[in-house]
Amino acid sequence: MTEDMLNINPYTNLQSIQDRKLQLRKEIRKDNEQINKLSKQLFAKPTQLMNKRGKLSVNGLMATGAGVLDSAILVWKLYRKFKKKR
Repeated sequence: MTEDMLNINPYTNLQSIQDRKLQLRKEIRKDNEQINKLSKQLFAKPTQLMNKRGKLSVNGLMATGAGVLDSAILVWKLYRKFKKKR
């Protein structure tokens, strides 16, 4: 619990209720803006794949090359397998 929750003031008139409502609304909007800012940072596209020269990193190229090679081998094996059944 926060200190605001512990310090519950009895409201004596309608104006004090409205003031508290406005205060809470401002706090909620501020928190919402902070959450939006943090979520944009969390889901932003990583720029670390590109190094300073604008080329892909070595690890990225290795992973892509290995994936392409693996796919090519799979296609070749499937081609040979289904070619014989005709």
